[in-house]
Amino acid sequence: MARACLQAVKYLMFAFNLLFWLGGCGVLGVGIWLAATQGSFATLSSSFPSLSAANLLIITGAFVMAIGFVGCLGAIKENKCLLLAFFLLLLLVFLLEATIAILFFAYTDKIDRYAQQDLKKGLHLYGTQGNVGLTNAWSIIQTDFRCCGVSNYTDWFEVYNATRVPDSCCLEFSESCGLHAPGTWWKAPCYETVKVWLQENLLAVGIFGLCTALVQILGLTFAMTMYCQVVKADTYCA
Repeated sequence: MARACLQAVKYLMFAFNLLFWLGGCGVLGVGIWLAATQGSFATLSSSFPSLSAANLLIITGAFVMAIGFVGCLGAIKENKCLLLAFFLLLLLVFLLEATIAILFFAYTDKIDRYAQQDLKKGLHLYGTQGNVGLTNAWSIIQTDFRCCGVSNYTDWFEVYNATRVPDSCCLEFSESCGLHAPGTWWKAPCYETVKVWLQENLLAVGIFGLCTALVQILGLTFAMTMYCQVVKADTYCA
């Protein structure tokens, strides 16, 4: 009976981790595709130039793949060390995510102030050599969200040392339209506009976070259940 339970948990955990591993492959693939086609797209921070969408996806994908591989191997080999390693790694990720979420909500105001200051510093890199990703990111954000600058379109005045903005700030895009009168530019601040958009989509973000947490809890449950079953089987055989 114990052996039958072990086999059932074994194949369930293998299937779970195989899906986990395939998910990691998908995330890694998207990250590599972004890096190859879009450069360092979405690198808006001047303090963390490597914090791009592509790099984050590549790191996340590789880490998920590694955890999934350890879980698959531990399940199929019924190896206690690998099962325990998988459990501890997944538990570490879960606790890290929970800590980040708690700190984010506890220090929202300070994070807001720091983020705005950092983004304003990043504006000075717009259009400069080696910052194609940052330039593309700002152009797309300002065009799609119909906004201009971090807290105001005047943020760009300090960048250009003149009364002008990037062409992506224009109500109607045309070459050098950023040199025209302020009446032809978007007035909404990008930081607040994106923040409002995120708040409007908070339910979707919450559901995604909840699903991620449930998947991780399921993985922890499978790992610990199988570890206990392996220990019982070894004790029974002994």
